[in-house]
Amino acid sequence: MKRSPAEEGWLGGQLLIAMPSMEDPRFARAVICLCAHSAEGAMGIVLNRAIENLTFDDLLKQLDVTPVPPARRIRLHAGGPVEGGRGFVLHTQDWSSESSLTVDGGFALTASVDILKAIAGGGGPRQGLLALGYAGWGPGQLESEIQHNAWLNVTPDEAILFTEEDQDAKWRRALAKLKVDPLLLVGTAGRA
Repeated sequence: MKRSPAEEGWLGGQLLIAMPSMEDPRFARAVICLCAHSAEGAMGIVLNRAIENLTFDDLLKQLDVTPVPPARRIRLHAGGPVEGGRGFVLHTQDWSSESSLTVDGGFALTASVDILKAIAGGGGPRQGLLALGYAGWGPGQLESEIQHNAWLNVTPDEAILFTEEDQDAKWRRALAKLKVDPLLLVGTAGRA
């Protein structure tokens, strides 16, 4: 009998929440939707780093996608430090294309211009966010970071994934799903 990724210990579809002790400034207080996780590594989208100096309209102009102004807009985020010029839309599964990746937990990730055209035209998925770049880990790297108390994980919900909040508010709300007060967290792992 084949086991699911979650049964195998993989965290695809989960939220990663940076511990307060996270030293890497690229991930301090980050909330990441982990889109894929396997023995080959992991890939996720940072959810709480809005891009302020680029608009959806600007991006559509750069990609020569019409209509501009669009009938509908989507928020832009810095999805992580890897391939910052590449776009990914994390979205609800009510829209998909051949290039969409199903993410455990009922979401999808699409990296084609088709989704941008659909959104600009007034269609596309009900909820989504556009990330430039992604967070990536090599084989065993994420597991090691978790063992060293860098990340917590929790099941996502649409409110955390898609509502517009500042970085700290989204981080606190993700921790609240675990009933964790960030003021009570310590940065070292214990041994029993």
